Amino acid sequence: MAKLYVVGTPIGNLGDLSPRAKEVLASVDFIAAEDTRVTLKLLGRFDIKTKMVSYYEHNIRARGQEITRRILAGESCAIVTDAGMPCISDPGEDLVALCYEQGIELEVIPGPSAVVSALAISGLPTRRFSFEGFLSTTRKNRREHLEEVSKLRHTLIFYEAPHKLRTTLQDMYDCWGDRRISLCRELTKIHEEVLRTTLSGALAHYAENTPKGEFVLVIEGYTPPADPQITLQQAAQLAREKMSQGLPATAACKEISRQTGYKKSQIYSLVVEKSYSNAEI
Repeated sequence: MAKLYVVGTPIGNLGDLSPRAKEVLASVDFIAAEDTRVTLKLLGRFDIKTKMVSYYEHNIRARGQEITRRILAGESCAIVTDAGMPCISDPGEDLVALCYEQGIELEVIPGPSAVVSALAISGLPTRRFSFEGFLSTTRKNRREHLEEVSKLRHTLIFYEAPHKLRTTLQDMYDCWGDRRISLCRELTKIHEEVLRTTLSGALAHYAENTPKGEFVLVIEGYTPPADPQITLQQAAQLAREKMSQGLPATAACKEISRQTGYKKSQIYSLVVEKSYSNAEI
């Protein structure tokens, strides 16, 4: 039947391809693949001869229209990504939306997911979690993203490339302070590794070891401090002391906020108020 099949593929070990996925990939009229060279290895393993078209970030508009035209004309298509579930942090998201807009039927063939696999073996709380995908390569946008999720109490999950790992870990530590983290790489492959440590421990480890392979970072959520041990006025005084050591007001208030649990804006208001009073005198 003419429809789009969303097919999960292995995240490493090709033996994880499900029997149903094999059947669908072998029976559809064509496969939309993120990288046809990668998918060709998978198809070759199971002697599947189905023709492919490339579908990736830089051709999603034109190729998406082409794919939907073929489905509407009576052909069936399976979309796959290089590894795992398509449409999750993946261009396939756009094709699925396009199919719904045009009334094309969809069917999902579940498969491995790096996100859920990493979470399951992280040793961190799994009841609630948030998948945040890749952080921006732009420092300002990356920091804004980290600030946005800084107070979420559930487990956070990110994807990261090896060449950006150290910078990302440093940004997380600077923004959130120290937290528990599970760094999962090369899941289901020969060199699978899970490092359970803290952000500071991870920074120390990768200062001495070159990051290799694609990473899934599973990080514990925000833990509110117990009842503040100091008053808001005392927190503001600590911020002023940081400022006297050369730290800008915003950075000083942010650091004390992290230490005491008071909001940065609360501390900043008192610091500015005191500075203004002193200026009046």
